[in-house]
Amino acid sequence: MSTPHTPVRPGTATDGAPDPAAGPRHTLAFAALILGGVGIGVAEFVTMGVLPQIATGLDVSIPTAGYAISAYALGVVVGAPVAAVGAARAPRRALLVGFMLLFALANAAAALAPSLGTLVVARFVAGLPHAGFFGLASLVAVSLAVPGRGGRAVGTVMLGIPIALLLGVPLGTWAGQVFGWRVSYWAVAVIGLLAALLVRVWVPRTPRDRTQSRRAELRAFTSTQFWLTLAIGAIGFGGMFATYSYIAPTVTEVTGLDEGWVPVFLLVYGVVSVLGTWLGGRLGDWSVLRTLVLTGAGSALSLLVFFWSSGATVPALLTVAAIGLTSSAWVVGLQLRLMHVAGSARTLGAAMNHASLNVANALGAWVGGLVIAAGYGYRAPALVGAALSLGGLAVLGVSLLVHRRDVGPRARAAARG
Repeated sequence: MSTPHTPVRPGTATDGAPDPAAGPRHTLAFAALILGGVGIGVAEFVTMGVLPQIATGLDVSIPTAGYAISAYALGVVVGAPVAAVGAARAPRRALLVGFMLLFALANAAAALAPSLGTLVVARFVAGLPHAGFFGLASLVAVSLAVPGRGGRAVGTVMLGIPIALLLGVPLGTWAGQVFGWRVSYWAVAVIGLLAALLVRVWVPRTPRDRTQSRRAELRAFTSTQFWLTLAIGAIGFGGMFATYSYIAPTVTEVTGLDEGWVPVFLLVYGVVSVLGTWLGGRLGDWSVLRTLVLTGAGSALSLLVFFWSSGATVPALLTVAAIGLTSSAWVVGLQLRLMHVAGSARTLGAAMNHASLNVANALGAWVGGLVIAAGYGYRAPALVGAALSLGGLAVLGVSLLVHRRDVGPRARAAARG
């Protein structure tokens, strides 16, 4: 069993013996896990693109229809600890299939929703398996990885959301605008069902981990480093959401471009997010803590630069690319760090990262909206975003000090023999 400072070695079973599944022959298993992530990514973000159509179809205002966005985020936050604790000793493949089936059914219910209330409930339920799926997918990926490449494996399965941002969300938004918003949710439901099938067929069967327990999972909440890492994500990553949430009016009002340029900016962000997720996994294999410092600082700097560069097309595009690259790599680093500091609560640590990121989503969009409403204009969210990223780095600094305090005595004792 691992300790808070001794992670399970990638490519090994929980008892330390070589994992027979480890090796490079699991491309299809990774593809199935990525597809599930794509479905979840589309479900999380497509509502923003078809919000006017939802409002018209259900005869409510656009701000009121926005409750469907908040409901999903709330479902992720509630579902993360519930799914992780409930999954402590269950077979991982079976749980992944179950999560995808629940996700598909909830999105089908959203597509059939006759009223906003029903849609909000369906969106909340759709959010419940979000963190649990990504958490278990990360653990399965590490078990399939060859030794020393656990970070790359986690980065690979987390490609689902950037791929969704690159392809799935634009296509889902277009389909919802042309054929009606319900089509967007039907498409997500189909992806969920297909992912459940492929996970069942392609992901190797994993036995119950009888070393785990619900009490062991809950013990992670007593770890200072666990809470500090959650705070890094909830505060620091809020900086990206403060800017991303208002990218459309920034492009039209500050950069001075036609609204047809908005998809271009989103496309650039999506492309570099895929690259950043890939890069984050490789940096994580080098050093998780150094990855967090470098990518967090890069995110803060790029957001600060965007405050000035957003007035011109090419500099704005380049800066958006930098924001996407650094922030997506930062997410992978946070995932790996939580899996490490959670110790024996591996499932909870892997899942709670997505809960903290949804808190960041709500925090960033709210703070960004406050400065716009106060009359500071559409440049201001980038400045607020940089401040939030710096806040996350400050929490990381505290985490590093605690880490040095905890590791120092053990290192000195080991040196003495």
